[in-house]
Amino acid sequence: MRRLFEDAVAELVNQERDRRGLVCLVTDERLRNAARSHSEDMARRGFIDHFTPEGLSPGDRMLAHGFPLPAAENLAAGQPHPLVVMDGWMNSPGHRVNILHPDIRIIGVGVYFAEYGPVWTQNFGYA
Repeated sequence: MRRLFEDAVAELVNQERDRRGLVCLVTDERLRNAARSHSEDMARRGFIDHFTPEGLSPGDRMLAHGFPLPAAENLAAGQPHPLVVMDGWMNSPGHRVNILHPDIRIIGVGVYFAEYGPVWTQNFGYA
């Protein structure tokens, strides 16, 4: 189910980009693994933030998984389905910018199923 939800979000991102004439993104396992790890960490330790309690940034975490900078990230929690989380991101200007940025070429989506619902991380890599 986890991979199904992650792949569905990546596909929905590509549908949004395709509608606007933007290049579709390629999934990268390094970004997926960084996203999965961050989603699980946030759920287990009870925080939702781009920075870990120790101060690690999205770039720090992606680099630790072998992905070179620069990169961007979207987070969400509690949305029960890929369509719901994507609707929220597309209706949030800051998240929408990452999804539709013309220089983004790579994506990795991670979800962790917490007691209160899924915790989502989208990681993006630039060309």
